[in-house]
Amino acid sequence: MLTLLKLLKDGRFHSGQALGAALGVSRSAVWKQLQHLEAELGLSIHKVRGRGYQLSAPLALLDSSEISAKAVSYDWPAQVYDSIDSTNAEALRAVERGQAAPFVVLSERQTAGRGRRGRKWVSPFAENVYYSLVLRIDGGMRQLEGLSLVVGLAVLQTLRELGIAAAGLKWPNDVLVGQKKIAGILLELVGDPADVCHVVLGVGINVNMQSADEVEQQWTSMRLESGKMFDRNQLVALLGEMLQRYLARHQAGGFLAIQSEWEQNHLWQGRSVSLIAGVNQIDGEVLGIDGQGALRLKVDGVEKVFSGGELSLRLRDDS
Repeated sequence: MLTLLKLLKDGRFHSGQALGAALGVSRSAVWKQLQHLEAELGLSIHKVRGRGYQLSAPLALLDSSEISAKAVSYDWPAQVYDSIDSTNAEALRAVERGQAAPFVVLSERQTAGRGRRGRKWVSPFAENVYYSLVLRIDGGMRQLEGLSLVVGLAVLQTLRELGIAAAGLKWPNDVLVGQKKIAGILLELVGDPADVCHVVLGVGINVNMQSADEVEQQWTSMRLESGKMFDRNQLVALLGEMLQRYLARHQAGGFLAIQSEWEQNHLWQGRSVSLIAGVNQIDGEVLGIDGQGALRLKVDGVEKVFSGGELSLRLRDDS
């Protein structure tokens, strides 16, 4: 089925006879495969008598060799899947199989993509970037301090480099344009943080997506913000460059080396917010973050510090 898709990806018309000959199947078998493509991947295929079949828009697929050619300063092997449950889940399975880090897992779509706090990450085929980088951490808890915020900065600067100038950060793991989410980060850890462990840096970026009925929160995409399509292979290569740059700074100087830059790019700095922790809600004003990446809030005139994976930050109505 995906072989057929690769024949159609140029966006031109192809006759059923020509497609059947290329695939070694009958025209009726081509028709059935086209129906599967539409149903399973949500693609729109035009059918015109006498001309054949055409994708509604040309399709540029992820290509590990093209990504590698565009990457200048790093050489992380990348495995690209047509469809997978989750790039983070596959990255963790690869660690269990003994694959040596660093390496990258990418997919054209995710059938069970996930964000923080177990939320679903909507992952349509060949429109966005679903990316997981695996790193090995040897005996250094300090290397994990504020790491998700470091990744957020790398994602932010990637977007800005490609023209999304209004993008900014929201503690702890979101990249927004205004109040709309354009990217998210999910870190997962396996092993002993005090000895040897592996960390999966999961990144989801809304790139060329224009509609998604399943998304429960306000969202946007690079295409919606700019009005143009983006080369996802170039984006992935640039993201790797930025990640390498920020991870090197973090390793050399700890999170303190990046703290100020992160605060300068925090959209909610100085804003009135509500911090949701389970059934509890804490209202305060954002003062910034500390040297470990924890959130500093002024609550009833007193500074308090909050960290943890199950916290959610929301703007107050009066902010």
